[in-house]
Amino acid sequence: MPELPEVEALKDFLTEHLAGRRVTRVLPLAISVLKTYDPPVTALEGTEITAVRRYGKFLDLQSDGGLHLVTHLARAGWLHWRDRVPDAPPRPGKGPLALRVALEGGEGFDLTEAGTQKRLAVYVVRDPAQVPGIARLGPDPLADDFDEERFAGLLKSERRRLKGALRDQSLIAGVGNAYSDEILHAAKMSPYKLAASLTPEETTRLHTALRTTLTEAVERSRGIAAGRLKAEKKSGLRVHGRTGEPCPVCGDTIREVSFSDSSLQYCPTCQTGGKPLADRRLSRLLK
Repeated sequence: MPELPEVEALKDFLTEHLAGRRVTRVLPLAISVLKTYDPPVTALEGTEITAVRRYGKFLDLQSDGGLHLVTHLARAGWLHWRDRVPDAPPRPGKGPLALRVALEGGEGFDLTEAGTQKRLAVYVVRDPAQVPGIARLGPDPLADDFDEERFAGLLKSERRRLKGALRDQSLIAGVGNAYSDEILHAAKMSPYKLAASLTPEETTRLHTALRTTLTEAVERSRGIAAGRLKAEKKSGLRVHGRTGEPCPVCGDTIREVSFSDSSLQYCPTCQTGGKPLADRRLSRLLK
């Protein structure tokens, strides 16, 4: 799933390739992707893209017609840039293609979604705040005003485990399954630790890990073409998706906890005092 660093890199890529360009065609190929119907997506045709912004994991393409094309790539969605968009329209219902945008001059991009769970979302709105997911977003962890005091205020009444709290978009925007694992590993904290139980020293450590992990991931992704961002994300991860491999810090074996639709990875030595975590369904540490 694309998270804050990859969406930030896509924002930069699209700013370079889209700003000042005129939209000639918008072709929705999967009706399920459209979450709004008024204005229609065709209202973007003939308008010029003036800015590209990021809200958490949402991408916002702003046009001079007062409209915003907002997308959330969800778990299996992606954006593919095309130096030349085919003249013939694609056949709906065939393959992962969900939406195509063509620009004056022949370039454009496709939004695709693999798999059977269709969660890719596209909105055409007059104000990004009209998108429910954006309206619910918490603060951006890379914003200048996201200091330690603000972070501590968010966590002080949180009765959830750190893993769930970091992934909650209404608490902190942009962090998902992969980077929450990376942040907790960098902070040397258990994903099962209760957020409200952090000491001031632990809060400082987690805030530093959060900002540093995301900033470094953004820097690694900066300037990379859209088609290579997924590979770049995977290569930069230290524990997430690396079950059975040695921890790059201490050499212990990276362990996994499985959920119904996802999993987390962690290092027992670095994060849980050497104790392996029980399966999440048991909701406890092995004693």
